Amino acid sequence: MEQIYFDNAATTQLRSEVVTKMTTVLQESYGNASSTHSFGRSSKSIIESARKTVAKHLNCLASEIIFTSGGTEADNLALRSAVRDLGVKTIITTRIEHHAVLYTLDQLVIEYGITVKYLDLDSKGHIDFSQLEELLQSPEKKLVSLMHINNEIGNILNIKKVGDLCKANNTLFHSDTVQSIGHYEIDLSNINIDFLAVSAHKFHGPKGVGFCFVRQKSGIKPLIFGGEQERGARAGTESVHNIVGLEEALKIAYSNLTEERAYITTLKKYFIKSINEAFPNATFNGSSGDLENSTYTLVNVCLPIAAEKAPILLFQLDLKGIACSRGSACQSGSSKGSHVLSQILCDDDLKKPSLRFSFSKFNTKAEIDYVVAVLKEFM
Repeated sequence: MEQIYFDNAATTQLRSEVVTKMTTVLQESYGNASSTHSFGRSSKSIIESARKTVAKHLNCLASEIIFTSGGTEADNLALRSAVRDLGVKTIITTRIEHHAVLYTLDQLVIEYGITVKYLDLDSKGHIDFSQLEELLQSPEKKLVSLMHINNEIGNILNIKKVGDLCKANNTLFHSDTVQSIGHYEIDLSNINIDFLAVSAHKFHGPKGVGFCFVRQKSGIKPLIFGGEQERGARAGTESVHNIVGLEEALKIAYSNLTEERAYITTLKKYFIKSINEAFPNATFNGSSGDLENSTYTLVNVCLPIAAEKAPILLFQLDLKGIACSRGSACQSGSSKGSHVLSQILCDDDLKKPSLRFSFSKFNTKAEIDYVVAVLKEFM
């Protein structure tokens, strides 16, 4: 049976070069980076080299990179610190952010009594910039939290424009860039972002490691206590092999970006063409069918399938060896539908099955042909 992986927005396959680099570090650089002997100094040097590599690719200071366990911790660090340490009283966001943001904001409302204001969205899931500008006029200390690329529908936000608006209105800006770092170049010397969240396993690195960019002199304090690691910003013995894996994956991603982006874009174009030919009544959710306004790495398609057959579609695809997603992998344990699609689709379309297919350099057009054939057989 074919085994086809089209769920790269959930996580990606480790590059072989990353595995090799991590294995070497696991075997040879096992010192605690907080130790002062040669073994510890060796591990510390490896971590600081990785920090410099990350900073170089984002055009920021190495001291502005805090390694974390992933994007969720990075989001929590930014949002909770902004409220607790920087005096933020109001956070402006949308209802289609990742749950790492939305659930954190719910908790901050309970703990600190902050105000959360949600931007209106059009039928494609895009914000109204005039409404954002209006909300930024209020005098209290504010933070805007908007993801760069939506993990379910692939919409791309103009973070440069948002950053400029925030700067003009003395407002902090946090962006979850989990779906964009490693796939798009971001120049932090040119974009007014105060906090940025990243996870290595979205660009062929290991799980369990990411980082939070924190603009210099922000004044945030740690969430986790117990040591002075990460310049006092995050306690806990550093996972040296994972940090090296992140570094290696990021270096390769940006070294091969032009070539791999072109290849993956051809896959997305071919997928859209194949779906349109096979199912003329299918629609693409958000802007995921629009190559100009969505990421090249994913599509989210609403299929014209009878409501009674919809619940078993993912199960049938899995039986055929096809991995894709109904929404974010982070909510797969929930019986609820996609919180993103519920904000932009009508009731009739919500009853139809919507599937997210996300691509990587390891996928092929032949795999797309197989998926379309399986879908046609099911329908």
